[in-house]
Amino acid sequence: MAIQKRPKAMNISLWAVQILLSITFIWAGFMKLFVPDDLPWLWTKENPELVWISGIVDLLAGLGLTLPTLLRIRPILTAYAAFGTIALMFSAILFHVLRGEGNQIGFNVFILISAVFIAWGRGKKDPTDLPNPPFK
Repeated sequence: MAIQKRPKAMNISLWAVQILLSITFIWAGFMKLFVPDDLPWLWTKENPELVWISGIVDLLAGLGLTLPTLLRIRPILTAYAAFGTIALMFSAILFHVLRGEGNQIGFNVFILISAVFIAWGRGKKDPTDLPNPPFK
């Protein structure tokens, strides 16, 4: 059986993006759950329930983007967490556009593109030594 070499640059790039997004989401979730009054956005004061829900989702996204691959326990869950992040960012973009805050979606678009990279990379390109990757 031939051993395939994984491209190191791709793996390093995926890990870098995963860690950065994970830190971003864990920080955002922590802020939304524990200090929502200190958040600078107007929508957080108008929708306290949405802040609480999005804080939980952000924490789960932050954990899901790194822990499964890091612990090698069902690493495909990282790709699924990235798909969830994509859905979350589409929802955030739609939310801001409907509120007339289209000028504030740049960060959401950046996160969306990063999550697409993780979903593609961990799902198809570099699936962390899965014997039968689901996205062939």
